Amino acid sequence: MSPNATDTAHATTSRSAALFERAKKVMPGGVSRNTVLWSAVPPYVAHGEGCRVTDIDGVTRIDFANNVASLIHGHAYPPMVEAVAAQLARGTAFMMATEQEVLHAEHMCSRSQGFDRIRFVNSGTEAVMAALKAARAFTGRPKIAKVEGAYHGAYDYVETSQGSTPKDWGSVDHPSRVPLVHGAPQSTMEEVVVIPFDDIDRSIALLNEHRDQLACVVLDLLPHRVGLKPASKAFVNAIREWTSRNGALLVLDEVITFRTEYGGAQQAYGIHGDLTALGKMIGGGFPVGALAGKAEFMEVLNPAAPKLLFPLSGTFSANPVTMTAGRVAMEHFDRAAVARLNALGDRVRHGIAEAIARTGACASVTGGGSMFRVHMKAQVPSNYREAYTTPEENKRLKLMLEHLFAEGFLMVGTCTGMLSTPMTEREIDALVAAMESGFRRIAKV
Repeated sequence: MSPNATDTAHATTSRSAALFERAKKVMPGGVSRNTVLWSAVPPYVAHGEGCRVTDIDGVTRIDFANNVASLIHGHAYPPMVEAVAAQLARGTAFMMATEQEVLHAEHMCSRSQGFDRIRFVNSGTEAVMAALKAARAFTGRPKIAKVEGAYHGAYDYVETSQGSTPKDWGSVDHPSRVPLVHGAPQSTMEEVVVIPFDDIDRSIALLNEHRDQLACVVLDLLPHRVGLKPASKAFVNAIREWTSRNGALLVLDEVITFRTEYGGAQQAYGIHGDLTALGKMIGGGFPVGALAGKAEFMEVLNPAAPKLLFPLSGTFSANPVTMTAGRVAMEHFDRAAVARLNALGDRVRHGIAEAIARTGACASVTGGGSMFRVHMKAQVPSNYREAYTTPEENKRLKLMLEHLFAEGFLMVGTCTGMLSTPMTEREIDALVAAMESGFRRIAKV
């Protein structure tokens, strides 16, 4: 069934609405993760197949959210379902190592010359946490630096200035250290240096103020919350050179961006992080995270070392189900698949840009690889402060998301999309057409 306004109204007043009322009685706000609550009543999924999902009211939509970039092959990918089913019959978790962990580690390390060693955890947040702790263990230094507005998971240090606003973000020369969670300790934020995205002079000046205390600079090369605009090569090279020169590590957060190249976004920049945090798609749709890097830095995790600097374990880390699903997903996301999906990414970004031009909409589109984001701004934002949305922009963004949902498309709540391999030019062109009609509709409001 294809959705329309009537279908949408029905979905939000029938089974989904009833289920949401039950959920609110047992979960704060009725949800376990805020990302699903982007409408008055969240639609509840019944099943997914390929690049489409069907909700419990029978409405099918094309999924451009893909569980926030974690489903590179869409839903119920047959080779992965078959492999996982076989592993389920053998067991799901053991207090023993499994061959599946070794196989997945071998494959992941083969994708990047910067990955001598890898350690699996259970989420991107855990991967970033492990990366920061490993950097501190290696350098013996306490502080970390991060980009203003960048999202790196739910960890006090990297949450600093993730959600700062014009009221509290301070001077661009010295961005304020703003807590995300009420009650976050000030002492935590004092260990964080906040730098502006893609601003070499200001960033280097800020790093220099703390050069003897910085364990690492954590950097997302295509940060979603900062605007999903690729960092310039000049900025990345400047940060790479500064860390190497000053004894700090460069930690790359590729939890989302690893999909953009066979060896991750860093491949396109001709560099390697000293440590790289991974997650999302490398688990094949199951919870996963990983820390990868050069052997000398990863050695702090070696329990057989003469002196163990960083003990790390986890009950469900490298469980064989995730390892099986992840390996199959990544093996099938080979160089040809990456190139094909990136070409579709170019097509959707170009198509949306043309739709903006044809309609005269006050909007712009950013992204890279197989990701894109639509801004209700005439000019492409170059950093977090420019990407910050005004109340009027939020209103138009909400109208667009509601329009796309009614037309049969699922998007991330920032009007961001991540492609999956089952998609073809047909799905891309359908989205572009819906975007264009959405721009025309918004102009009339």
